[in-house]
Amino acid sequence: MRRTLDAQVERATGAGRLRLYLDLIRWDRPAGWLLLLWPTLSALWVAAHGFPGWHLLAVFTAGTVLMRSAGCCVNDVADQDFDRHVKRTAQRPVTSGRIGTREALALGAVLALAAFALVLTTNAATIAWSFAALAIAIAYPWAKRVVSMPQAVLGVAFSFGIPMAFAATQSRVPLLAWVLLAGNLCWVLAYDTEYAMVDRDDDLTLGIQTSAITLGRADVPVVMACYAAFLAVWAVALAPRQLGWPFWAGLAAAGAQALWHWRLIADRSRDGCFRAFRLNHWVGFAVFAGIAAGYALQ
Repeated sequence: MRRTLDAQVERATGAGRLRLYLDLIRWDRPAGWLLLLWPTLSALWVAAHGFPGWHLLAVFTAGTVLMRSAGCCVNDVADQDFDRHVKRTAQRPVTSGRIGTREALALGAVLALAAFALVLTTNAATIAWSFAALAIAIAYPWAKRVVSMPQAVLGVAFSFGIPMAFAATQSRVPLLAWVLLAGNLCWVLAYDTEYAMVDRDDDLTLGIQTSAITLGRADVPVVMACYAAFLAVWAVALAPRQLGWPFWAGLAAAGAQALWHWRLIADRSRDGCFRAFRLNHWVGFAVFAGIAAGYALQ
């Protein structure tokens, strides 16, 4: 009863609503949108053969934050029946009843429309691909109900900024964009499997399908193989661009972090796996920094 009354009071105050909205979109946890941002910016630099200009940089940075925030709204609505049984997620605004389902979806729609407004300032090719990106983002929260490795669906959703970056810069999506997307999908599989390892016991109880459950004791080796595949694909795909030592230094820094993550997840502890997941955005930053610096020195 007390929890219900507290929720009603929080819902009634303007400041309380804002805090709830910020909590819903994970405003205080930027790691999520950074995981989306770095490969998107990397693709933008590759597609433009260097700095893409302030307009596209602003559109893709703001659009990434907005779409990730909208995705959180949809995800929390889809998962609320599961999240209330998991200690780590039980107090999320939708799950705890402090934000209603319709209100969360309405907020998500507003954020997605704001992102689409940014896309409208680009070109026809980017606008067309944005519909595919939206469809995949909406489909992901329900993927865990029908596929054994929903992280693969997330991998496509979290990588779709790559073809959109090429579309915005070149008005087309060449083969290179899809190769980079495939490599980035491997990285998403790596870090989201680490994330799934945190909740493996709860997910088994709830009957949720995740890569951590599907892989079983092969989870750690597969995570490391995915890190290796990500770096190898991007290395081979971008080697012809002759980005010099900064690019290879960036890949080396990312590889060193992946090895450190292996030490964090080797014993499959919740704290170690969650820490590895939260720090993954630095892997993406290392790759982006190498690419950006490589073009700057050409």
